[in-house]
Amino acid sequence: MKHMLPPLPYHHASLEPHIDARTMTLHHYKHHASYVANLNSALAEFPELHERTALWLVLNLSKVPEHARTAIRNNAGGHVNHSLFWRAMSPAAGGAPVGPLADAIKRDFGGFGQFKARFAEAGDKVFGSGWVWLAKAQQDGGGLQICTTSGHDNPLMKGHFPILVNDVWEHAYYLKHENRRSDYLKGWWPVVDWEEAARRFERSEDSSEQEWKGEGGLVAAQAA
Repeated sequence: MKHMLPPLPYHHASLEPHIDARTMTLHHYKHHASYVANLNSALAEFPELHERTALWLVLNLSKVPEHARTAIRNNAGGHVNHSLFWRAMSPAAGGAPVGPLADAIKRDFGGFGQFKARFAEAGDKVFGSGWVWLAKAQQDGGGLQICTTSGHDNPLMKGHFPILVNDVWEHAYYLKHENRRSDYLKGWWPVVDWEEAARRFERSEDSSEQEWKGEGGLVAAQAA
């Protein structure tokens, strides 16, 4: 059994001009693929973990042998987060959320414009490499919140369910925007797939690992 690089749900050039094709190609085929390969390598000596999803590994690090824990955490996290990121976007997207998600954004942030401003500001303030998320708390009333994670950590590690994510590692934007991360964040909204975010919001009550095992966590049978 081994982890596999998921295909993009659209062509690498489909998010032009907001995200350039060269960045998408390198990001998917090089960066994400390296996390998958490194995860399989790190797991090779632990047959008891071969059928575990990447998401399970991220959420059960105490059950991972200590000497391999950092490598598995980083690479499983990178696999999960990138798999979520690709689906957070679509070439026929943009606009604004509707329905229950729109109502929750208005309730918790005061409106869509206020949410976008706070999300971009939080992403711009991430020191070094990381991610910016819209997440739903799994306690305290289940409100929405904007949070950031460093490296390849995920809000689920702190009990918050991810609804929307943007990658603020430099490899996500540097070819087009160089060091201008704020330009990348402000220009990202036309490719945000709000239908996918709404689906995640509406199903966030059932955030069991089994239910969400496909989110970067699918393990495929190794070819003979």
